[in-house]
Amino acid sequence: MSDTILETEGLTKEFRGFVAVSDVRLQVRRGSIHGLIGPNGAGKTTCFNLLTKFLPPTRGAIRYDGRDITGMKPAEVARLGLVRSFQISAVFPHLTVLENVRVALQRHRGGSFDFWRAESVLKSLDGRAMELLEDVGLTGYAKVNAGELPYGRKRALEIATTLALDPVMLLLDEPTAGMTHEDVDRIISLVKRVAQGRTVLLVEHNLKVVSGLCDTITVLARGAVLAEGDYAAVSANPDVQAAYLGTDPGIAGGGH
Repeated sequence: MSDTILETEGLTKEFRGFVAVSDVRLQVRRGSIHGLIGPNGAGKTTCFNLLTKFLPPTRGAIRYDGRDITGMKPAEVARLGLVRSFQISAVFPHLTVLENVRVALQRHRGGSFDFWRAESVLKSLDGRAMELLEDVGLTGYAKVNAGELPYGRKRALEIATTLALDPVMLLLDEPTAGMTHEDVDRIISLVKRVAQGRTVLLVEHNLKVVSGLCDTITVLARGAVLAEGDYAAVSANPDVQAAYLGTDPGIAGGGH
């Protein structure tokens, strides 16, 4: 089994002549937390959408667990264990927190969802659903409608529903965007917890958020890889400091 679980070669995406992602070579180590970061407009989300097959690349190759997935569809790579979350929280607002996780768990029952099945049929999923809610700190919110959750708790619920799909590799798109400091700290702790036994690729704007979280950080700027290494290496890199200047002036200082 290779030490590298996800890698790209020459990954490029052009939109009518504009190069959003340029010749990106990425290697994500199995069992690690890998950060893909950069200032606004760096190409992070486009790269993320290429990796999860929501966009086709203009050229280049993507391999996951030794398999070429360049031409696959999103659902196909998800079935292989490569599962993503979205930058905008995606939950069913009129279902309870428990019911949201239960819907995700129904994937294991086959190709269709049991929205119209008797409640007793679905209760068999409650045990696992509650375990997932405990994993993300939402046990006390099980009977609350998802639409009533504070923003940070909604993101935790989304991570729980993503975990319900039993991902081998979890891709998180800016999980702390728009959060208070308290929520940010909670999500950082949550990511550390759910990373046990799996690989995480985290797309983030703020280098400080990934400082104590990621084993390796890849910095994008203008669609290309600017630097790569641990937090100490990339935060001290003059090119990285210049790329962030004006958007994150305390970048070299570390901390949160």
